[in-house]
Amino acid sequence: MKHTVSLKLNHEFRRLYNKGRTAACPYMAIYCRKTRLPYSRIGFTTGVKLGKAVRRNRVRRRLREIYRTNEARMAPGWDIVVVARVKAVFAQYGQLERSFLALAAKLELLEQNQ
Repeated sequence: MKHTVSLKLNHEFRRLYNKGRTAACPYMAIYCRKTRLPYSRIGFTTGVKLGKAVRRNRVRRRLREIYRTNEARMAPGWDIVVVARVKAVFAQYGQLERSFLALAAKLELLEQNQ
């Protein structure tokens, strides 16, 4: 990923849950917060409700790929957490991508010149 680093620390996730802006759809919820960094940081979470590890990892891989392919459209300087919901397990890739882009636009995460 070009201008993105992974979020890994628990306190960073909690800060976004408590103080970040949020948007949600049946497939996922996105929490975000503007930072002063020249790059974005992103994290993906999948709960146990989604199923066993194989299912959770598959959903995480799909969401990561959606972000990677649309990264050029995203504005840098954000902390982002994508929380997968149960319907994401059964959704088609196109549905997930449309939902992600709609939520990103709603939260103003997309670059203005695109």
